[in-house]
Amino acid sequence: MTAPLDAPAQPETSMVDRLRREAAIEPDPVATGPVTKETQIIAIYGKGGIGKSFTLANLSYMMAQQGKKVLLIGCDPKSDTTSLLFGGKACPTIIDTSSKKKLAGDEVQVGDVCFKRDGVFAMELGGPEVGRGCGGRGIIHGFETLEKLGFHDWGFDYVLLDFLGDVVCGGFGLPIARDMCQKVIVVGSNDLQSLYVANNVCSAVEYFRKLGGNVGVAGLVINKDDGTGEAQAFARAVDIPVLSAIPADEDIRRKSANYQIVGKPGGRWAPVFEELARNVVEAPPLQPTPLSQDDLLGLFKSDVVGRDVVLEPATLEDMCGSEAVNKPSLEVVYDTV
Repeated sequence: MTAPLDAPAQPETSMVDRLRREAAIEPDPVATGPVTKETQIIAIYGKGGIGKSFTLANLSYMMAQQGKKVLLIGCDPKSDTTSLLFGGKACPTIIDTSSKKKLAGDEVQVGDVCFKRDGVFAMELGGPEVGRGCGGRGIIHGFETLEKLGFHDWGFDYVLLDFLGDVVCGGFGLPIARDMCQKVIVVGSNDLQSLYVANNVCSAVEYFRKLGGNVGVAGLVINKDDGTGEAQAFARAVDIPVLSAIPADEDIRRKSANYQIVGKPGGRWAPVFEELARNVVEAPPLQPTPLSQDDLLGLFKSDVVGRDVVLEPATLEDMCGSEAVNKPSLEVVYDTV
């Protein structure tokens, strides 16, 4: 039935109006109840060199000794997540293995890329050689290969993903952006750079929550804790718990440098990793409140971070190294009628 000729035309809703209405809808609150999926997938982020691999190797080992079925996946192009777990031995990466198998006309099998020690299953995604590809794209390719291998059908209790937090491209943000994990854990120390990265991860979680994501931050692991307290202050400020504080101890440093697991039941450091394993399992995903750069600097003494420095604008004379000549503009200016 056609509308009468004299009926008023209905204005069409513009794309801008629809986007504004959609943007005005507040996201649902972060789920704080128990995780209902059979497998908990947990992404661990932190600054390069902060000790994620050390933390994860000992955490996964302790969880396996407690009867959990654990898969550790290294998502760092350096491919060093599993080195401590396997006594310094290099683990064939998914990307390298996939390339070699493809050239030979073969398919990648689980046994080609996944290895185990004392109940811990582990693999490395790997990355391209320097200057020969994008690390983030390598991560995406690695997960595509995992899906072909049946990743979603594997029966693990926990899957731990080791991600660089100071690389901001899309591939490294995959677990947060695509809801591939239930929660995120950040590893930091009492230094500005590692907490800057931890704050960035919290910002990413907040950003994707506003776009409809469901991932939250379960807490902070403080590695090489020297007792100065900046990391604890950061956790309080962004409203996440401290899951564990691993002390800066020479015994830990020496043993980890020799590729020894320190998180073994009955050992000197067993209580630290027993507590961490328990907290990682029980901590709910939370919605953090990221800090501004000034607030982050405020966690440290001014003489440590140079917070009292004043920005002094440069002049043209500074740039030229001599008195600048005021040159006439070449712009053509037309008289208006």
